[in-house]
Amino acid sequence: MSTTTWLDDNNRYLAASLEWLRLKLLALVPSDAATPKPATPVVVKRRSWFGIASAPDSLGAEGASPPGRRLPAAKDPALLASAADKRETAAKVDPQPALLLLARRLELSAFERDTLLLCAAADLDPGLGSLLAHTEGNAARAYPTFSLALQLFDDPTWDALSPHRPLRYARLIEINQPGATPLTASALRADERIVNYLKGLNVLDERLASFMTPIGENDASELASSQQLVADVVLQQLRAAAAGSGVPTVRLVGTDTGSKYALAQRLCASINRRLYRISIDALPTQRAEIENLARLWQRESMLLAVALYVDAENLDGSGPEVAAALHWLLSREVGLVFVGMREAPPGDSASSSVIEVKKPTVIEQHEAWKLALQSGGTDEDAERAAQRFAGQFNLSLQDIRLATQMAARESATEPLTARAWNACLRLTQPKLDALAQRLEPKATWEDLVLSDESTTLLRQIVGQVRERYRVYEDWGYSRKMTRGLGINALFSGESGTGKTMAAEVLANELRLALYRIDLSAVVSKYIGQTEKNLRQLFDAAERGGAILFFDEADALFGKRSEVRDSHDRYANIEINYLLQRMESFSGLAILATNMKSALDNAFMRRLRFIVTFQFPGLSERKQIWQKALPADVPREALDFERLARFSLSGGNIHSIALNAAFAAAERGSPVTLPLMLSATRSELRKIEKPLNEAEFR
Repeated sequence: MSTTTWLDDNNRYLAASLEWLRLKLLALVPSDAATPKPATPVVVKRRSWFGIASAPDSLGAEGASPPGRRLPAAKDPALLASAADKRETAAKVDPQPALLLLARRLELSAFERDTLLLCAAADLDPGLGSLLAHTEGNAARAYPTFSLALQLFDDPTWDALSPHRPLRYARLIEINQPGATPLTASALRADERIVNYLKGLNVLDERLASFMTPIGENDASELASSQQLVADVVLQQLRAAAAGSGVPTVRLVGTDTGSKYALAQRLCASINRRLYRISIDALPTQRAEIENLARLWQRESMLLAVALYVDAENLDGSGPEVAAALHWLLSREVGLVFVGMREAPPGDSASSSVIEVKKPTVIEQHEAWKLALQSGGTDEDAERAAQRFAGQFNLSLQDIRLATQMAARESATEPLTARAWNACLRLTQPKLDALAQRLEPKATWEDLVLSDESTTLLRQIVGQVRERYRVYEDWGYSRKMTRGLGINALFSGESGTGKTMAAEVLANELRLALYRIDLSAVVSKYIGQTEKNLRQLFDAAERGGAILFFDEADALFGKRSEVRDSHDRYANIEINYLLQRMESFSGLAILATNMKSALDNAFMRRLRFIVTFQFPGLSERKQIWQKALPADVPREALDFERLARFSLSGGNIHSIALNAAFAAAERGSPVTLPLMLSATRSELRKIEKPLNEAEFR
């Protein structure tokens, strides 16, 4: 049956019901009362409103009083019986009229159904207002009441007035009960959403639309094969639950928000439901407000084929009142609800189904990248680029498609792979402003002066980062190993020996962002907060676009101590968490310390590389002096052999060169050897090293 045909049938039923109701009301009008004016039916024109066709005819088209006709004042039982027969005949359609569908879905009794019709009648036919006033015998009371309904309809039941019955529980009617007015004498009005539903306009309640965002079919994203298998399992669970005790809440657990959205949308498309999203930040926290929200959505789930997606990704960062509001919402029977969260809370109820949603496998990401990058060169180039992208970044299919689209929109001044790489960096840029400082890597291999052994180890780190896909996936290591797939390195050496510069060189070479962890912001005196901060750090960097650089790592990765009090116990718990998280971290993490002996031995075992930054010797110091001044700095001939005789680290040498440059700029002269020596004298005094004035003559 077409929508237009159903609307015609629905209008005929409403018109017959209103005529029947009008005659029922006339039967209560006192004999000496003046005959009310004829009703003017509400006309709903055929048009499209939010994609739903409206009723084509007047709601009073069948049996309504034409203009000028006087309503019958006589209480003729035959006339009322005829109207009742017409109403029953109009109800015998498939699908049923809206009022009967509503009564069936909300389990309304016949009395409750007709009471709802009475409350909606004034909106459906404004002319009934004067008739209500004549029925009540009071011109000021042109509104329906429970008292009128109890007199008007057959088989009245007092429990219809109960707050636990659908009329009030599902907010089908609104009650205006000022002061000490009895409930039975209070004015009643049908809810606007329900009046629209009875007319055939079935759209989401406007009060809910302000909280929720529809996720349309155009927002549906594809799923990888591994994710589709999960979706099939959940679909079977939902169908089994619908045939049994009811639909459970589905908790989608994982770090990939996009994949959880896509999974929920795919499931809703499979069962023909429209998905709406609400953030936990938008949930009201007052009990009355969240209860009202729950009841309105519960009603919508009966009127529309809808499902709700609660975005609870930031639940840990929300207050207890938000968690309580979410718990209260989920404790109500509100239909199919998906809750996207990072991890399932402990002690979860049996009515919830916990589903872990992972990103596509590395192989699936590789295939997606290969397909996306084929237009940028040969198949061999696309294969090689796809291996590097899949080995470095951990993205959903939606993010891969988005990165490719971003790259395609940019001007083609660079190859497609370079533009796509930059797009991935923007997509994966972690939000670590409160916990880490982003360093702009500028140092290159030419700026680094290290021993051959240390330089070789650094180049090995670069090689392992680039070849992860081939070794782990093509050569099968990922099928034998479950942990330790990340690359962790320890940079050990005295202050100023080049540890931070080496981290910049790696970030520059690998074209990745470098974040130096702010330990003062990470470590907290509050129990559990340090672990929460660390989890945020690692999770944010897990997508692959960043290198984590833990400077002064001994402050965080220190040795576990004997437990003497609760402080020792919680300190050890923090270290244990770090041990586990470092082992499961899939990216590149660099620890820097000048106190290697202070690190816990368990960390040493989990480190892939240990690079020792030795204090520079005479030849290394000479190279550092030669590279300390940028090429644009004006200078006279400098005796680097003489300067290299001072026992200074690379950091001290760069500080001296900078101070000498400022001194030269102030004098308006080039950098000279006397300026370098003067800055060297000041630096030695600053670090409290002994001075031999003969070296400065």
